[in-house]
Amino acid sequence: MIGKVVIGKSFGGCVRYVVEKLDAEVLFVEGIRMENPAIMTQDFNTQRKMKSELSKAVGHISLNWSARDEAKLDNGKMVEIAMEYLKLMGIKNTQLLIARHNDSNHPHLHIIYNRVSNNGETISDQFQFKRNVAACKDITIKHGLFMAKDRDKVNRKALKGSDKIRYLLFDQIKSAQKSSKNWKNFANKLSIAGIEMVFKYKNGSNEIQGVSFKSGEYTFKGSEIDRSLSYGKLTTFFQDKSIEQDGGKITLPDREYGESSPSNGTFSESSKLTEVLEILFKPTFSPIQADPEPRKKKKKGTGYDEEQSQGRGR
Repeated sequence: MIGKVVIGKSFGGCVRYVVEKLDAEVLFVEGIRMENPAIMTQDFNTQRKMKSELSKAVGHISLNWSARDEAKLDNGKMVEIAMEYLKLMGIKNTQLLIARHNDSNHPHLHIIYNRVSNNGETISDQFQFKRNVAACKDITIKHGLFMAKDRDKVNRKALKGSDKIRYLLFDQIKSAQKSSKNWKNFANKLSIAGIEMVFKYKNGSNEIQGVSFKSGEYTFKGSEIDRSLSYGKLTTFFQDKSIEQDGGKITLPDREYGESSPSNGTFSESSKLTEVLEILFKPTFSPIQADPEPRKKKKKGTGYDEEQSQGRGR
């Protein structure tokens, strides 16, 4: 299961898109009337007035499943999973509209929720990316849904923006890792590809806690790109490489050392790698570029910018 969350401004356009789509089925509503899109929009807007300063009160989620799960997903099951997803996302006590679309070869539905709760409080959109990834994975495993075994099964051509960059980074970083003997070699290969490594340090110390990868305006933690690219996993990988090559010596990237640091850049396996590893190589080539995402024209009479509907099922 894959989820996409978009925050927008217009309930009217969003409701019309979700409800009036060809073969759309409204499966569930809460806190709004089902008479027609105009009444639904009116009910959403009435509640949002309790928090008039919140400009983006529209929450729009699409949940998408593999075509292999078609037989498992009747309307009741899809609503059950949608409600479970909302709970994991911390979206509760608010107006909801859930509709299934049948315009593609894979099952998917759309959820509209009001970011102004029934009590007039704002439903936070912080950390939605992480929560979404975790919720989708938990639900996929719990319900025995299809999960691609590797990233090669992802349709790369359909990706845009940050998602495309994240997968391009994954490909290039894994390629550099596979052909690198140590951290220094790894960093050099990434630099040639226009990728910069940025390390996070524990406050007041040289102890490294994590690593991020930067290309142009995009920066992702290693674990956000893939679990195998976390600082801990990469450290273990290069330690194992070092043991294979020279009996346990870890060769570190060149850097300026303090008086108390060894000058030859080599430490025994028991030494703390994190106390001396510090790389900030600058890219020598242009960073990865994502395909442009031009702002699409509004459909006449909808008031709903298609740019807001990036989360819809394809």
